[in-house]
Amino acid sequence: MRAPKKVLACVDQSDYAKHVADYATWAAEHLSAPVELLHVIDRHQEVASGIDRSGSLEMDAQEHLLERFSAEEGEKNRAVREEGRLFLNALKAGCAERSRVSVDTRQRYGQLLTTLKEQESSVAMYVLGRRGESASRTRRDLGRHVEAICRQIRRPILTVTDDFRAPQSLLVAFDGGRMTRRGVKLIAEHGSLKDLPVHVIMSGRSGQDSARHLEWAENTLKSKGFTVDASFIPGDPEQVVTRAIEEREVDLLIMGAYSHSPWRSLLVGSRTNDLLRASQVATITLHD
Repeated sequence: MRAPKKVLACVDQSDYAKHVADYATWAAEHLSAPVELLHVIDRHQEVASGIDRSGSLEMDAQEHLLERFSAEEGEKNRAVREEGRLFLNALKAGCAERSRVSVDTRQRYGQLLTTLKEQESSVAMYVLGRRGESASRTRRDLGRHVEAICRQIRRPILTVTDDFRAPQSLLVAFDGGRMTRRGVKLIAEHGSLKDLPVHVIMSGRSGQDSARHLEWAENTLKSKGFTVDASFIPGDPEQVVTRAIEEREVDLLIMGAYSHSPWRSLLVGSRTNDLLRASQVATITLHD
């Protein structure tokens, strides 16, 4: 029997790790999936040292220097691994206190994106913070890995902001295309979400098929027992969506990303990043 696909939570030692773990367990509960907490250690970490490596030393001194450097590097790596192990165990214990979802941990050396792509076939959903360890120091509003991951990973990706808040309502930024229809189906397939009202919003310029697309989304969800508000709101999609999130007190946004869809003005390039920055709520991005 094949193992169920997992919710893979990408965590680093930042203030956002607990929020990522909390959202991952929430998603796993609704997807009936286990959670894996993944901590990736950059293989290129430097070992700080004041040692002179100029090459001007005699042979014996050079050998002694290399031995000393190798020992220091090994000790540094062991300390980093142990620190990561304790960090993951603490996160796992916190998840166990709040949820009965099965939680495992994994620590790897390597590059984050490469590691995530290696896992892709076994993942139902990725969860990551929109800001990471370096962003918490520099105050950047998007972590440096977010765009690269969202462009290259083909599974749904839940990006989170700050404190965990169990979603009480959902908003689908809908364009009638394949990706956002997939988002509607993703909601409809999980009856555990039926208690959450769903807002389906189209925007931009009204086309001759807009009403038909909205009707499909509304009927798909209502047939599964969901409460749905489907509407077309003219205007700039980014502004319409962010305003609707605030006015309707939405907790979770679902949208396509980096696509050549009819809603191109919103869903490609920096406009996807702009909406991720502006929404200030947890967001599931869907990918071709």
